[in-house]
Amino acid sequence: MSTGLLALLDDVSAIAKVAAASVDDIAAHAGRAGAKAAGVVIDDAAVTPRYVVGFDASRELPIIGRIALGSLRNKFLILLPAALLLSAFAPWLITPLLLVGGIYLCFEGTEKVLEWIRPHAADPAVAAAAADALHLENERVAGAIKTDFILSAEIMAIALATMPAAGIWTQAAVLALVGLVITFGVYGVVALIVKADDMGVAMVRRGIAAGALLVRGMPLVLKLLSVVGTFAMIWVGGGIILHGLEAFGLGGPAHLAHGAGAALGGGIAGWLAEAAVAGIAGLLVGAAAIPLMTRLVLPMMGRSAAAH
Repeated sequence: MSTGLLALLDDVSAIAKVAAASVDDIAAHAGRAGAKAAGVVIDDAAVTPRYVVGFDASRELPIIGRIALGSLRNKFLILLPAALLLSAFAPWLITPLLLVGGIYLCFEGTEKVLEWIRPHAADPAVAAAAADALHLENERVAGAIKTDFILSAEIMAIALATMPAAGIWTQAAVLALVGLVITFGVYGVVALIVKADDMGVAMVRRGIAAGALLVRGMPLVLKLLSVVGTFAMIWVGGGIILHGLEAFGLGGPAHLAHGAGAALGGGIAGWLAEAAVAGIAGLLVGAAAIPLMTRLVLPMMGRSAAAH
């Protein structure tokens, strides 16, 4: 009887050790994946606040909530199953899909830079739509979820690329963990950013002088975040393209970026040099993609959405 109990306890102990090792393995993979995807996460956090600019304060958190919910749907209903299927049946497609996402990020970022340089005339149809707050909110949320889909796809693909030898259940657990942590982290930070001015007003009412700084400073912070998000989009997209080309044997541009970083001795200066090279590559790719995207790809996507 005691022997059987001891054997059972040994089995339970062995199972517990295996489970603990699996949890450690998942946490380690998730940590590596999060570090690799840090640039895309920063991009996501910097881009999102601009989607609530111009709305009544009472609508800011609901809009962020809608975008966060759309992000979770993107990750768990579409991207996670697709990533596992790719890993199981077509792992060779991961790098090309990363490249496609990188090109889109470069295009969107470069288009915004050009808009700063040469602002377009206001479209009467857009101005009329802006008069309808609900319609404008739905348009903003749809646009944010579309951009989130691209960024989330990049995050999932980067996470998947960090664990090529892992089993399918480990991959699923890591992708789910990364998706949850990043979604709640990003949109939690965004919620704090967009409500900081309201916190400032509350502080002013309580007689706390620092609240006035928050109220005056947040519009500038939001504008700065919009600029940072745009350039992060270009930098991240350019970096993805450089690494993707390197994977296909075209390592010259990536070696140029690494060489620029090494020439400055690494560290922060080296990182900035590599990011600058990736950003220049992103601008060039984005500028080249604008005619194709605006004249062919986006109209086709619009027609497809209209058909459905």
